[in-house]
Amino acid sequence: MPGVQIHGLTIADEPATWAALGFAVDGDVCRVGGVPIRLAGPEAGRGIVGWTLGGIASDELDGLPTRRSDGDAPVSAADGPPHPNGISGFDHAVAITPALNRTVAALQAAGLDLRRIREEPTPAGAPRQAFFRLGDVILEVVQAPDDAIERSGGADGPAFFWGLAFKVADLDATVAAIGEERCSPPRLAVQPGRRIATLRRSAGLAVPVALMTD
Repeated sequence: MPGVQIHGLTIADEPATWAALGFAVDGDVCRVGGVPIRLAGPEAGRGIVGWTLGGIASDELDGLPTRRSDGDAPVSAADGPPHPNGISGFDHAVAITPALNRTVAALQAAGLDLRRIREEPTPAGAPRQAFFRLGDVILEVVQAPDDAIERSGGADGPAFFWGLAFKVADLDATVAAIGEERCSPPRLAVQPGRRIATLRRSAGLAVPVALMTD
């Protein structure tokens, strides 16, 4: 598939933490769909430490830590072998920015495919979002609310990674497999016709993770 694609992510989590949630982990790598996620441990940093992209014109993505890949793209991220917990695909990644127009311009300059800007608030209060397509995966870039910008020091700060969303075929079965003490009950998603659940803090992950029906 032409264009910019995600070739990998690095997260500051222990492999054992993901394995305990029913993910298949090989060494320090967990593949969701075709995207390899390297679990580098907490000493690597915090949350999503960075990503590797193929097909980019620049690795200057307004603060998002990015490495350029010249290798082959991974297999489709949309539909891969299911994990024991039922997760089978990579739906989208989320980044937050204090200056959406600035971040959008930087990502477009690097070659990312802007699909649309949504001028409506999210349930969490973010006023606007931009959506980029990277192969089978969507990058959602969220404008931080004004109060969050003030707390973080102003609109000159960089964009940063926030969370991930994975696809599941049977959300109720996946929630049951992970356990309700570590995963919220399923509910309707913002996207029409889809349902969503989120991993709780008690799951122990370094990054927020949502589980969504296709």
